[in-house]
Amino acid sequence: MWRWLTIAVLIALGAATSAQAQPLRWDVCRGVATPAGPRLSDCRPLVGAIDPQGRELWLRAATPPRASGDPRAVFAIGAASSEVWFNGLRLGANGQPGPTAQTERPGRYQADFPIPEALWRPSGNELVVRLSTHHAGLRFATPIGWLGIGAARQPSMLPLLAITFVAAGALAAATFGFGAIYAMRRTGSSLTLAALSAVAALQAGAENLRHLWRYDYPVHAYRMVGIWALSLAFAFLLISWAGSRFLPRRRAQLLALAAAALPLTWFIPGFDIKTGVALLLGVVLAGVAALGGVLARRSGARPTLAWLAVFLTMGVLQPVWLLDLSFFVLAAALVLPLLIAEVVRLGRDDTAREAALTRAASRPDRLTVASARGVQLVPIPDILAIVGADDYVELRLTGDRTLLHAARLDALETQLPPSFLRIHRSVIANLAHVQRLERDGSRWRLHLAEGPPLPVSRARLAGLRDALDEPAPLRATA
Repeated sequence: MWRWLTIAVLIALGAATSAQAQPLRWDVCRGVATPAGPRLSDCRPLVGAIDPQGRELWLRAATPPRASGDPRAVFAIGAASSEVWFNGLRLGANGQPGPTAQTERPGRYQADFPIPEALWRPSGNELVVRLSTHHAGLRFATPIGWLGIGAARQPSMLPLLAITFVAAGALAAATFGFGAIYAMRRTGSSLTLAALSAVAALQAGAENLRHLWRYDYPVHAYRMVGIWALSLAFAFLLISWAGSRFLPRRRAQLLALAAAALPLTWFIPGFDIKTGVALLLGVVLAGVAALGGVLARRSGARPTLAWLAVFLTMGVLQPVWLLDLSFFVLAAALVLPLLIAEVVRLGRDDTAREAALTRAASRPDRLTVASARGVQLVPIPDILAIVGADDYVELRLTGDRTLLHAARLDALETQLPPSFLRIHRSVIANLAHVQRLERDGSRWRLHLAEGPPLPVSRARLAGLRDALDEPAPLRATA
């Protein structure tokens, strides 16, 4: 239900657009700026995209008459410094374009130049733009996103930004929630989902940075590289989570394929295409894992596969929406239900754990072991030794088994029967399984019926001998 509501919201917001500008036919010219206006020569039609990278570019276009009484403006959106004239009058400059990097002063990535109403003619209006890009930091496939004339009063971006940052806030909350779950349970899935939520929230901020901060165009390269890198991280984490949950036996192969394929998106021209392909590649590989989960009838595989199918459909049919809006909303629609389900599951696990602890109180012949997987009752005779491991202990059991227990040695030492003895600051041994005590150089080792020998500290050697009722070592070696 949550995911279908998300789809409805995305469709309702499809009308949100940026500058409503008129397309123009440009000529490329040789130009010189003079006090009387630009002097152009050798003009010819522009072929291909507007590309001022590494050069000074003069453009001229004949503009149609003003269509309505609304104020109009020239919009320059892209990685370039710009200077604009309309009907011979200079409207202003964004930075200062020039033929070399030394003469250019970088301008903002987005600039607008209002056109005074008195400048408009019934016909024969001419727009001249001077551009240069010498400080981009890398080469763009399409350095100029838009150059043209549009309404001076543009539609408000507030609804789009509000929804995007609500989604970003939800993702940040999910990051905190899954992080807290990982701190309590140390489960790999919660750590992966916390990282996935954090990456999507950061990408929401980076993607909408240009609407909040009118930065100089050299910053744009760092922003675009950052967005692409975040898309790779999201795709990789999505594959990791889906593989672990739905296709664990093929997770390593999926991640290896992702590690090989995702960096190759760098060679695709255009950062929007790079980012979109990286995200959709991650969705496709995660979809393979979800499909495997459906075939194996794993819980949650069907709704996850449906969500991934919606993600893929939105990305293919509406690629602009994907990067500007739908990715963040869809990411929130994935992690929030998972967070709610995880909280509910943890509540049930805690209830089950309390019940198990209550039952364990009546079973003194068993040790109640608490771990990330729940509560287990381990027969005390099956315990060979207990070895400390920071805030956990490792139970070494018969049959070459081991089990982590969320407890400390000091607490266990008081709970175990007399057959268990502390033989080292980090080891408790079950003397019922002892085979021999032997000396190895300057150290002593206690050999049990199974497993590797255990270290014996000098301070506890006498107590161990007394417990074994042996005044001398069972066996000594040089």
